[in-house]
This record gives sequence, structure tokens and C-alpha cells, in this order.
Amino acid sequence: MDYLNINKISWDKRAKIHVDSEFYDVEGFLGGGSSLQDIEIRELGEVSGKTLLHLQCHFGLDTLSWARLGADVTGVDLSSVAIDTAKLLSLQLGLESRFICADLYRFGDEFDGEYDVVFTSYGALCWLPDIHRWAATVARCLKPGGTFYIAEFHPFYDIFFGYSYFHLTDPDVEEAGTYTENGQAEKLTLATWAHPISDVVNALIEAGIEIIQLNEYPYSPYNCFDGMEERDRGRFYLSHKGYDIPLIYTIKGVKRE
Repeated sequence: MDYLNINKISWDKRAKIHVDSEFYDVEGFLGGGSSLQDIEIRELGEVSGKTLLHLQCHFGLDTLSWARLGADVTGVDLSSVAIDTAKLLSLQLGLESRFICADLYRFGDEFDGEYDVVFTSYGALCWLPDIHRWAATVARCLKPGGTFYIAEFHPFYDIFFGYSYFHLTDPDVEEAGTYTENGQAEKLTLATWAHPISDVVNALIEAGIEIIQLNEYPYSPYNCFDGMEERDRGRFYLSHKGYDIPLIYTIKGVKRE
């Protein structure tokens, strides 16, 4: 299966939908807003003066938000539409940045630089068939002593909606709309893979990343799943039999010297 082409076609179309959505609020971002959430700002910490690589950056709002906080940023994404949009936004804002259109694995094989920080977030890992190759890319792109950080949707959520918690070689392939309020009508073909937290952690450890923090959260900062309840501003919950289910996990690690 040519999963790269399948997902690239769909994410090119999604990028066009997303840039016009209220969900992403590009107008507010251009007006000075940030797309980053309290979780990653608090846990990753100071980035001013640091080189930061954002893997699977979509059309660059988080990448450029880190630039506004003083980081020297590079964003990488599979979608050429997303990368072209990110470059345009960067020019409009006058922010120094680099955006590269590349499959993450190819980027990892060909890239020969090192960064202070490698960052990825929210809905990124499910598009990758090989979590060990991903972790090797993370380690390869980090300076010794550099920091890796991910905030990601918790895979525990998947079992409530008919997906495997554990990794399977063959992807789930389905026709679905996108998660923004303006993206339900057009059904796009998508290929995804499950990666339990243990696989993610062990892949990073094997790649030479020392895990220094692992957190789980019972809420999402995004209202992107059916049946969510906003109990606190910007915190959306899902419950099962009266108990909250985990919706976000974060990992912070350091590349061994």
C-alpha cells in the first residue's frame, strides 16, 4: 500500500480546509495569538535562543508560535499545501523560519543537522507505520543533551471508537471527514496505525533518548472528539461509566551525551 501518497493527498486537501476553519483561527493567529497550549508551554519550558525542529508541523501555527517565543524554528511536513501555507504565513508575519516538505522518514535519512529541541504534538504518531524509525529520526536530529518533547492524544481513547490499542502491521484505512467544524462533508481516504505508549517510550529509549518525564491528562485542549464536555475553559473531557478516560499524554526526554 502506498500509504504516503494516500495520506499526502488527504492532508493536502485537509490543509486547504483547515486554514479556513474557526478551529485553527488563522485570523486570530495573524493578529498576535498563539496556537500553543498551556501543557506544552509549561512542560517544554524556555525555548528562546534555541534551535527547534517541529516534526509533522501541518501548516506551521505551532512552529511559528515557538518562533514568537524566541526559538530558531524549522518545520517538516508531508503535505506540500501545508508547507506552502506555512511559508506564506511566515512571510506575512515577518518571522524567521524554515519549512521543509518531506516524508518524515526520508527527512530523517537525509538530514545531517542537529537541534536543541525536537518537538511534535497532537495527532502526529498515528500516521506513521514504524515507531522505531520515527524515534531514530528524533535522536538523529537532536544534539547530545538536546530535548525531545511530545504532547499526543492518548491511545486509550481508540478502543472506545473501534480501533486497536496495540500496534498492527496493516493500517486502518477509512473514509472520513476532518475534525474541523467546516470539514465533515468531504470524505477523504486515510491510513493510520496504533502505537501504545509502551511502544513509544521503548522506541525512544532504544534510540538513545533518556525519558525524564511522562504525564497523562484526563482532558484534551481541543474539542475534536464526539461527546466531549467542556467542564473548564479550554479543557474537554470524556467519561466512561462515570470515570474520566485519559485523553492526552506527554513525554519529555534528553538525548544521551
